[in-house]
Amino acid sequence: MTKATGSSTSIELETTRRRIARWRETRAYRGAAMPLALWSAAITLARRHGLCTTARALHLDYGSLKTRVASAGARREPAPAFVELPPAPATGLGACVIQLDARHGRRLRIGVSGVTMADLVTLTQAAWRAER
Repeated sequence: MTKATGSSTSIELETTRRRIARWRETRAYRGAAMPLALWSAAITLARRHGLCTTARALHLDYGSLKTRVASAGARREPAPAFVELPPAPATGLGACVIQLDARHGRRLRIGVSGVTMADLVTLTQAAWRAER
């Protein structure tokens, strides 16, 4: 995180502070959640100018801003784009059990026999989509 100095710092912070102030004046009720676009702008400024400076200038809770900056920087594991299956006889597979595990604990288990690999892939994709 680099700290910028000069008029660009004050202009960026002031512009965002005004956007937040405008939102606060027009929000439906006092406890309404701040829009993600405003949090995103605050996170960008915090990375550029520092947490304390940004929180103070935008009148935001330091702890909330720090948490959002940390979670925005967390990298998410990409979903697998390709799954390799072993070659199977063209006549069909014997009895087998397929288990799919999602990142957040969701699990799907399918027991089949006498299907081809292509049928198994189609069945698995259809069942996984139906579980969502």
